[in-house]
Amino acid sequence: ETPPKAKACIFIMLEGGPSHIDMWDLKPNAPLEIRGPFRPISTKVPGTQIGNILPHCSKITDKFTIMRSHSHRDNAHQTGRHWVLTGYPPSFADGQAKGMPFNELYPSLGSIVSRELGQGGAVPPYVEMPNPLGPGGPGFFGAQHAPFTIETDPVQPDFQVRDLNLPDDIGDRRFQLRRKLLAGAERLGTQEGQTGRERTMSSYYEKALELVTSPAAKKAFRIQDESDKIRERYGLTSIGQCALLGRRLVEAGCRFVGIDHGSWDTHVDNFTSHEKALVPPTDQAFSALINDLDDRGMLDETLVVMMGEMGRTPKINADAGRDHWSQCQTVIFAGGGVKRGAVIGASDPTASFPTTTPYGIQDLLRTIFHLMGINADKTHHTPLGRPVPIVNGGAVIEELLA
Repeated sequence: ETPPKAKACIFIMLEGGPSHIDMWDLKPNAPLEIRGPFRPISTKVPGTQIGNILPHCSKITDKFTIMRSHSHRDNAHQTGRHWVLTGYPPSFADGQAKGMPFNELYPSLGSIVSRELGQGGAVPPYVEMPNPLGPGGPGFFGAQHAPFTIETDPVQPDFQVRDLNLPDDIGDRRFQLRRKLLAGAERLGTQEGQTGRERTMSSYYEKALELVTSPAAKKAFRIQDESDKIRERYGLTSIGQCALLGRRLVEAGCRFVGIDHGSWDTHVDNFTSHEKALVPPTDQAFSALINDLDDRGMLDETLVVMMGEMGRTPKINADAGRDHWSQCQTVIFAGGGVKRGAVIGASDPTASFPTTTPYGIQDLLRTIFHLMGINADKTHHTPLGRPVPIVNGGAVIEELLA
């Protein structure tokens, strides 16, 4: 068996559904009510064209691969994101995911990576920012594989990770005494038989204490140590600084970084939103991340995936918007054993459906796990003894592999 190519994965979720037909898979010969105002431009790779709203990415198409034939059946946001992140359809209706207990959900991509690969350094194995990637946490894996969520945005001038530093009035000795007291209470709880909730809290306390006492972890999160030049290269935007912090965390041994970038649900005024607000910071952040990883010799062992839970409808609606469309979507891959400069798959003349083999969510997840050296057929059992394979079905996308 070949050794895994990717030691870590940076997964960028463009929440809401980016418009594949306006960014990566333009159809200049389609009718006006489908093609929209953007035009295809040439790129670093002869014969490959992408949208003119992606000038930074057009210069580095030789470093990533465009897959234009992703397709699935869930046209809703929360349920679609759950399916993409876990590989399983959810047990809740769209809009009802908030407050769902972890053990009712399947483990998500990052939690699976956390469990299978374990800690790679001082930082947690699974970090997400500046919001949760979506419904679907550690599921029945339990709190020890929950993401460490940075709920402050690294673009803020006063950014710091909450609870990473001790309060000013607590010295090291006092902190160690408190830790000893907590350990005694935990032992007592174990003797008396902890509830599931108490065990969950114990896991959180343990993880928090590891971070508070680790200088290496604190250093990894200190994005202020980067030069102004580097920070500006990524863009002084939420997605830009999250991408930069993601690179720092991977350097420090993080296995899976989830970056959530929202507001791609463009039912109204799709073109202004993409051209002015959404695409420019994403174009800059993604290209800076890929170049930076490559310059540092990290790209070949860091897998980068960028996608939404769906694409957008080819037909433009009455509000100059595009609606939900999961049947055809583009996914961007880079590094970690993926081909460079390729275009995989194709769609029909209106970007409505793949004309080549449609790749689904299980294929996507199985390929990510393959590149990271995780056996997707491995089965874990729920607390009730039900066997759940890491990925149920699907096949590795061979044409994506370097």
